[in-house]
Amino acid sequence: MIENNVVLKVENLNFSYRINNDDLAIKDVSFSIKKGEYVALVGHNGSGKSTIAKILMGLLVADENSKITIFDMELNDENLYKIRKDLGIIFQNPDNQFIGSTVQEDIAFGLENNCVPNSKMQDIIDDYAKKVGMEKYLDKSPSLLSGGQKQRVSIAGVLARNPKIFIMDEATSMLDPKGKQEILNLIYSLKRANPELTVISITHDIQEAYQANHVIVLDDGKKVLDGSPKEVFKNRDLLLKYRLDIPFYLELDTQLALRGIDVKGASCLEELVDRLCK
Repeated sequence: MIENNVVLKVENLNFSYRINNDDLAIKDVSFSIKKGEYVALVGHNGSGKSTIAKILMGLLVADENSKITIFDMELNDENLYKIRKDLGIIFQNPDNQFIGSTVQEDIAFGLENNCVPNSKMQDIIDDYAKKVGMEKYLDKSPSLLSGGQKQRVSIAGVLARNPKIFIMDEATSMLDPKGKQEILNLIYSLKRANPELTVISITHDIQEAYQANHVIVLDDGKKVLDGSPKEVFKNRDLLLKYRLDIPFYLELDTQLALRGIDVKGASCLEELVDRLCK
């Protein structure tokens, strides 16, 4: 049984890109994530966010004194395959993830690796292609798709495997604002449909982070803040010190409160507007 509903626990994580462990990129980082949380891992460029994502996937190996536990299994060579079956990751550039020559083949690739029977595979492909709005593109080559469409296909390929933890490593940073919001809306929708899905979003987007359940802030390879969005973003001076912005609707909420207008801590801009209109 997973202790206290914690699906991922990182203890004293250290990592260096140098063989002699000099100049650590990750410095004694510890945190835990519960099942069903939407976690935003934020920080300025070079803070260590993507390095941690690669360590969690087993693409990089942490210092021997570090400990990572996922689904009550220690992350090591012996358990890596079993753990990876329940993890999915979307990288910043979807072109780096495409395997198949068509959208359908690309979604099928992960299912084949998970030994899904052929008799069930097509229904799963069709279902997840529809969920991400790509059902009309199954026979298209990924190279002919737009950036947003490629990300949708990547998401379909990962989610079709039914992972328990879904990691997005700067997955929307190459998209225009419209495409970015479409991808985020898709993730929010899929999360509502599957409340037990744990999402870890490595992101620069402070607005997205403010809508998460749990925010972890990194700076220069160290964890500097960890808590709920309200707990983290009340530390305005610290956020500015770490070169992070204040969410627009939190700033607006604060300024309205100073003028005697109470919107009761709306969690997003749409909710704030809705409350103002009432």
